[in-house]
Amino acid sequence: MSETTDLYALPEEHRAIRGAVRDLVEAKVAPYAAAVDEEARFPHEAAAALQAADFHAPHVPEEFGGAGADALATVLVIEEIARACVSSSLIPAVNKLGSLPVQIAGSQELKATYLGALARGEGGFSYCLSEPEAGSDALSMKTRAVRDGDHWVLNGTKRWITNAGESEYYTVIAVTDPEKRSKGISAFVVEKSDEGVSFGAPEKKLGIKGSPTREVYLDNVRIPADRMIGEEGTGFETAMKTLDHTRVTIAAQAVGVAQGALDYALEYAQERQQFGKNIADFQGLQFMLADMGMKVEAARQMTYAAAGRSERGDSDLTFFGAAAKCFASDVAMEVTVNAVQVLGGYGFTRDYPVERMMRDAKITQIYEGTNQVQRIVMARQLLAGVQSEL
Repeated sequence: MSETTDLYALPEEHRAIRGAVRDLVEAKVAPYAAAVDEEARFPHEAAAALQAADFHAPHVPEEFGGAGADALATVLVIEEIARACVSSSLIPAVNKLGSLPVQIAGSQELKATYLGALARGEGGFSYCLSEPEAGSDALSMKTRAVRDGDHWVLNGTKRWITNAGESEYYTVIAVTDPEKRSKGISAFVVEKSDEGVSFGAPEKKLGIKGSPTREVYLDNVRIPADRMIGEEGTGFETAMKTLDHTRVTIAAQAVGVAQGALDYALEYAQERQQFGKNIADFQGLQFMLADMGMKVEAARQMTYAAAGRSERGDSDLTFFGAAAKCFASDVAMEVTVNAVQVLGGYGFTRDYPVERMMRDAKITQIYEGTNQVQRIVMARQLLAGVQSEL
């Protein structure tokens, strides 16, 4: 057996990325996290800092002017930001979600135009799949795209669109042939400035208040035919492939917010005194902290394993993406709730960050497919015999 000291360890390049993002977050993201939540405003300070450091959309390939970060590096960026501010972590996460369909299926011209613009910081990229009557049941979407000469005309409403109104670019999934079900759905790039595009009022949410969630209205939006992503009728397939990859980024968010809550709980437990000693000395609390740490690390390892599969495009990515997202988000919810418990009454106030972390963690169990849907996805993969050979 060969001797090695780096077996199953993050490569040095990835450790350096983690360190760089952590330093940036501590200096330019964390100081504004509470105010962003309290004021329910977009984290402009974080957005500017991430863009200046090329962490706003690290996944964009170098050939289009991006950083060319692999899936694991992108996960590390999102995880580190989410430790301090989940709303801010949605900047790189949603930029990947919105633009990945273009990267997966778009023409070279479309990639050069829109991935290049994203890399240059000319605007964010959102993803428009869900509708008022089509959430988990995406095939029930009603948004239509009708061909008119060298253009497509889009009409419909998209709901729960993250960073809507802030983003300049939108991947819109629409029905082009209602008779063909999943084969009658196509994907398009729509620009914020296109005539007929408008937005609803920001949703009043439990958490991630710094990331606007709005409806997107498409009223006779006329776009050039070359803004279709891939071939006609391939949009649903592209949308599902995208989610296989980006569910890993939600897992990263979940790991990040859970780690942030654990960090704060550990620090508090070693300072807070009751009955003449630090509460960290009480075995009952130690057991709680041990479970929190164990589960965060298990979620992290599953997330990194899924990121590796995302980068390689492994056949079991669908299972691992769903599993990482589901497990990590369940862990995030449990750990953040327990962090509030560790702080007791202080944890229940907005003077301390763990109640914000608890509220922010909840959405990771819901968006990009609820955890109930993830379990359906996993079960189908297992029953089909698509599972890891490890």
